[in-house]
Amino acid sequence: MSETSCILLVDDEPGMLRYIKTLLEVDDYKVQTASTGEEAVERVQKGLHPDLVLLDLLMPGIDGLQTLEQLRKLQPAVKVVMLSCVSDTRKVVQAIRLGAHDYLTKPFQKAELDTVIDQCLNKNQQNYAGEVEELADDTFFVAASPVMRKLRSQAALVANVDIPVLMLGESGTGKEVMARLIHKLSPRAHRTFLKVNCAAVPADLLESELFGYEAGAFTGATHPKPGKFELCNKGTILLDEIGEMPPSLQAKLLHVLQDQQFSRLGGRSVVKVDVRILAATNINIPEALASKRLREDLYYRLNAFTLNVPPLRERKEEIPILLKHFMSRMSERFARSPLPLTPELLQACQDYPWPGNLRELNNFVKRYLVLGDEKLAIQELHPKGDGSGAAFDPAQRSSGSSDGGLKSLARSAKDEAEAEAISKALDETNWNRKQAAVLLKISYKALLYKIRQYGIAQAKSHHRLSAGA
Repeated sequence: MSETSCILLVDDEPGMLRYIKTLLEVDDYKVQTASTGEEAVERVQKGLHPDLVLLDLLMPGIDGLQTLEQLRKLQPAVKVVMLSCVSDTRKVVQAIRLGAHDYLTKPFQKAELDTVIDQCLNKNQQNYAGEVEELADDTFFVAASPVMRKLRSQAALVANVDIPVLMLGESGTGKEVMARLIHKLSPRAHRTFLKVNCAAVPADLLESELFGYEAGAFTGATHPKPGKFELCNKGTILLDEIGEMPPSLQAKLLHVLQDQQFSRLGGRSVVKVDVRILAATNINIPEALASKRLREDLYYRLNAFTLNVPPLRERKEEIPILLKHFMSRMSERFARSPLPLTPELLQACQDYPWPGNLRELNNFVKRYLVLGDEKLAIQELHPKGDGSGAAFDPAQRSSGSSDGGLKSLARSAKDEAEAEAISKALDETNWNRKQAAVLLKISYKALLYKIRQYGIAQAKSHHRLSAGA
């Protein structure tokens, strides 16, 4: 409640200090003030436990960043909102990395201040513990775990700073969702958001896809065509699977990041664009840099700020919410009545490691809704006895489906043969999934699906899969 919330206000300008203090006291907050960073730190050292700190960025003596760092050491859980009359990108990024919860640029309206305080003190109850934040037609964000709430706060902060953001995490964790969240919370929200999957587009076509081409640039190019960067001017572009982009094309992308300009394929004139670049990958960054798969200079350009999206097994508090949302959405899509999520089913889902993350959970709900067999659904989630948590166990599947007759046995044998062939191809190519797909004569996307389906990565070499080789 606001009457019991204590706010420490730190600002070296007496007029600003009085003004903000008045705004806060109107809402019955207990306000403590300090005119320097040293004074603020001293008060906390002497036992002050504020619920929130409003901290000026530019102050004489120890500045806002140094004060933030010291306050966080004294009270790691305290929420700090930075205040500044200038929007200094470098300092904002530093503040986020040091743990600032939000950022306000002076002069601000009381409504802006109220919104930030409400979010910090959870007064609006919008902590997504029971809610889903819709972002687009088929995209939503849930932040019911502490790690995801922190990620959302960071995304909200970095959304207002026009810098590249690199999102890291396993396949299916929701990196694209995070990118859409950043776009929605940014000043570019009313502009175009485009996603390009660098792994799904053949290397020789990716350049024209991104940067367009002029007539006559290659056989069949009868008319000029703008690329994604031109179509996304003033908006946001997500380069998914950036680690799969050919090194030669990475150099051109670096030029766009530096100068915001490029030439179409086969063109001589320069095209200028204003595009915010977000990138996502599940590769092992040090390994990719060492093997020259990822250019070091491009990585440091993209890595102005990094968001690590955790796997679902590290945020299991969200599984019940996700199950309910997927069930509601799928039942509407397939015109079926939602199936019950019993305590037994929920427990089985909590115990399962979800190597395919949210994507696998979504597919699980879809299968459960279509088949309508809770016992079969729970049986599907039982991990192997060796503790590996692999989703695929041919022996278990055979014994567990004995009453399915010959069809069940045939399906089990087919699955076992497929899993073995995929494992062999991955081993032969040193877990280069693109080469393995070529070897198996299936699409790259189909291979990724089957790896998740059979839990091969989890059972064989999880660190290799997360490296994305």
